[in-house]
Amino acid sequence: MRMYDIIMKKRNGGTLSKEEIHFMINGYVKGEIPDYQMSAMTMAIYYQGMTDEEMTELTLAMAASGDQMDLSGIQGIKVDKHSTGGVGDKTTLVLAPIVAACGGRVAKISGRGLGHTGGTLDKLESIPGLSVAVEGEDFVRQVNEIGLAVIGQTGNLVPADKKLYALRDVTATVDSVPLIASSIMSKKLASGSDAIVLDVKTGSGAFMKETEDSILLAQKMVAIGTLAGRRVVALITDMDTPLGHNVGNALEVQEAVATLQGRGPADLTEVCLTLATNMLVLSGKGSYEECMAMAKGAIANGSAFAKLKAMVAAQGGDSRVLDDLALYGEADVMEELLAPVDGYVEHIDTEGCGIAAAMLGAGRETKEDTIDMLAGLYLAKKEGDEVKKGEVLARLYTCDGSKMAKAKEKLLSCYAYCEEKPVVMPLILAKVTKDGVERYDE
Repeated sequence: MRMYDIIMKKRNGGTLSKEEIHFMINGYVKGEIPDYQMSAMTMAIYYQGMTDEEMTELTLAMAASGDQMDLSGIQGIKVDKHSTGGVGDKTTLVLAPIVAACGGRVAKISGRGLGHTGGTLDKLESIPGLSVAVEGEDFVRQVNEIGLAVIGQTGNLVPADKKLYALRDVTATVDSVPLIASSIMSKKLASGSDAIVLDVKTGSGAFMKETEDSILLAQKMVAIGTLAGRRVVALITDMDTPLGHNVGNALEVQEAVATLQGRGPADLTEVCLTLATNMLVLSGKGSYEECMAMAKGAIANGSAFAKLKAMVAAQGGDSRVLDDLALYGEADVMEELLAPVDGYVEHIDTEGCGIAAAMLGAGRETKEDTIDMLAGLYLAKKEGDEVKKGEVLARLYTCDGSKMAKAKEKLLSCYAYCEEKPVVMPLILAKVTKDGVERYDE
């Protein structure tokens, strides 16, 4: 078998066999297939696409290229959630405790933030003492005992994806749906969960800017998961405006706590309840209506918040800060952004908000950058809200005052205004299952 022939077959629109795909991935990881040939293949895939069966074999080959987590020691159905990234997206911190409080099992591997999107691990590490390095028996024991653990990647998970992504990044093939879908799902399959809920973001703060593109990506990921023997549901959620009011690591943990205590923002609460309900349904806990009632009940009776505190304590964190958020401390510098006009907030450039938060120190441009855990934004006014000239639009926080002016200028440019109250899109735009697409935005 020759890589040259496989490239030509895909270039000409052919369908690759299981053997050809596994030969290609194994050879590339071992260094037997050079970058220039794999670059040609990624470009051929970009133009010719892949069938669902091809994408599944590609995903399985990538997942098998390194370590795969064995979760067989965890009792019950293991359910995971993956978000395609966003601004103010602290959903894992809310929904994982909800699911655990309702008897689900969440054994989750999360990532770090880069650029304008925040990472769950960074948010958790803003809690004093908390460690995201939990391995082996300790990981399994924690999930069995309290129902959840959120940790960083351990071992050599999906090395094929690391190599392929670095190559795609410099060959203009990042935005290939088959390659995006296989990249995401390879990590999910290697992580070992039985069921997966995908939160596919769409809008100005998401990788996919258009709803139709997000639905297509969701369909491909659901197809891969289904063919690989997993239970998978995808929700298309709006990221045309930041989720919740807080953007920044400690600020987002504080907002997650408020949500688990029943006093969080309506948009974050709705998205988290919907995602958690779907996770519970896939876990076999009941019908959609029954699981929604369970999820709401876990917030109302305090059991979900108790699960978050239990997880924090189990991973070495000081759970006292969750009961008394003042123990977090405050950023050294705070400034208010004031509305320049009367009217309504028509739109917020979500990606721009994420960039402004990163400029304050809440994010990183390279993996080596240090994060200011207290930096970030509080968005007092969001899309559809009425504003008066001079009223507070947002508050900006940083421990480095030299970063404030440019970040403030950036955030001000993110707001657009109108004279009449605008129509606000629904938060949940569609649901994708193996049986089809259900639209909520039509």
